[in-house]
Amino acid sequence: MALPSVLVVRILHTSDWHLGRSFLGVGMLVHQAAFVDHLLETVEEREVDLVVVPGDVYDRALPPGEAVALLERTLERLADSRATAVLTSGNHDSALRLGFASSLIARSGVHLRTDPAGVGTPVELTDEHGPVVVHALPYLDPDGLRQTWALEERSHAAVLGEALRRVRADLAARPGGTRSVLLAHAFVADVAASEPRPEPDAGATRSDSERDISVGGVEIAPLSLFADLDYVALGHLHGRATLSETVRYSGSPLAYSFSEAGHRKGSWLVDLGAGGVVRSEFVPSPVPRALHRLRGTLDELLDDPRHAPAEDGWVQAVLTDRVRPRQAKPRLEQRFPHLLSLAFEPAGATASAVPGASVTTGTSDRQVLLDFVRDVRGQDADAAERSLLGEAVDAVGHDTVAVRDARVVR
Repeated sequence: MALPSVLVVRILHTSDWHLGRSFLGVGMLVHQAAFVDHLLETVEEREVDLVVVPGDVYDRALPPGEAVALLERTLERLADSRATAVLTSGNHDSALRLGFASSLIARSGVHLRTDPAGVGTPVELTDEHGPVVVHALPYLDPDGLRQTWALEERSHAAVLGEALRRVRADLAARPGGTRSVLLAHAFVADVAASEPRPEPDAGATRSDSERDISVGGVEIAPLSLFADLDYVALGHLHGRATLSETVRYSGSPLAYSFSEAGHRKGSWLVDLGAGGVVRSEFVPSPVPRALHRLRGTLDELLDDPRHAPAEDGWVQAVLTDRVRPRQAKPRLEQRFPHLLSLAFEPAGATASAVPGASVTTGTSDRQVLLDFVRDVRGQDADAAERSLLGEAVDAVGHDTVAVRDARVVR
């Protein structure tokens, strides 16, 4: 459904690009570039006024050169677009590197906010209803800022509370009717609610591809911190989530782990009218390949027609055969050429110690290897495998126990 034609500031909220990241060995840069194309098309087609990116622009503090080049092209295209852009650093970014030349770049309408010292100084916009101020909080490390900001406790709630005190001090000094947009990179939850308000496909839950930001076990910031702000664009969680009508996660635009198989990826398109949020709409991102999590015996996965949709997707397979099948991976790849993960969980098996982890004495090297094969596979090595393992032992050195036993026989 198209948004209503009213006098608004139209915001496109996207986050957690993680430029330079790979997905289980698959380079994602080409798909990240395709998302950028989609982003710029959305800006023009939907007449976006403000693009906000609350953190984790890069995947790591020292991003590869190709990721830096992609961001450079992206910022150039944003500068040439109709929209003002505001980006902040997340816990994956190097604030110093992402914020390099930010004052110079800001002259083009692209604002990189990465320095906590700038908290409380917003980017200012104006529409027919008056001023809109955008306060962009970089990722705020409680350890790094506790002494600088004289915080009484070491937690994300404390550091965000101080940042929002500075934001509200700025807003209090402005004329009535000034609307506020805030960017923050944090794990926010409605700790007072009896029931969460998740999206149908994700919600404010953790993904395997997110980095832990807990400090002494304390990472959650309460939703109540963000009361009375007109729109809060959150980053850090990779699944989209609506914490309230004015506080949302966009999630990452691409999936970066199979735990995100049920996510619907994209960005929030939000209209900010004279009295606050008028309407919001989720804009799906292009999907490079769908994620499929398959489980069953090797024959079931190879033969079941229900798995046909996975033949063109990225696949995580868990085999439940009681005996580990031979050549399982190449056989699966004949049907699922984009198989990225393969695990074995034999039906009826119980958890046990890692094979070979215990200390062995008086056992030959050959026997240790044969025991390992039996523990892993669930059946003994055949004659050809026993011969090959024996050759491997001979190639790396003497089997001391076997040599000793041979001398005893003599």
